[in-house]
Amino acid sequence: MAKQIISTSAAPSAIGTYSQATRVGNTIWVSGQIGLDPVTMTMVAGGVEAETRRVFENLKAVVAAAGARLDDVVKVNLYLTDLGHFALVNRIMAEYFLEPHPARAAVGVASLPRGALIEAECIVAL
Repeated sequence: MAKQIISTSAAPSAIGTYSQATRVGNTIWVSGQIGLDPVTMTMVAGGVEAETRRVFENLKAVVAAAGARLDDVVKVNLYLTDLGHFALVNRIMAEYFLEPHPARAAVGVASLPRGALIEAECIVAL
C-alpha cells in the first residue's frame, strides 16, 4: 500500500522532521499536536485549558484534512506535564469525542516541546 502524507494549513506546520499525518490504506496516524496557533506558530495563552482546546482543534483539522472526522478516531495518546490536569483535560476531551469514546492513554512526562503543558496524538480508522 502507498503511503500518503497529510498536510493542512489549518493546523501548525511541523516543527521537526515529521509529517502532520500519514495515511496507509484505511489507517491514519496523526502526529502529536501541542497548543500552537496554526497562524502565528506560537503557543496559545491561557494555560492548560486553552492549550488543550487548541490541541484538539489542531487534531480535528489534521483529521479533517485526511477526509475523516473525530468520530473516526480509534485511539488517543495524551502526554501531560502535570497529571493533576487530567480531570480538566478529560472534561474538554469529552466535548470533542462523543460516545463511544476512542481508546486512550494518558502519560505523565517531564517536558514537552515549546514548554507545552499537553500534547496529543491519535490514530484514525476508516
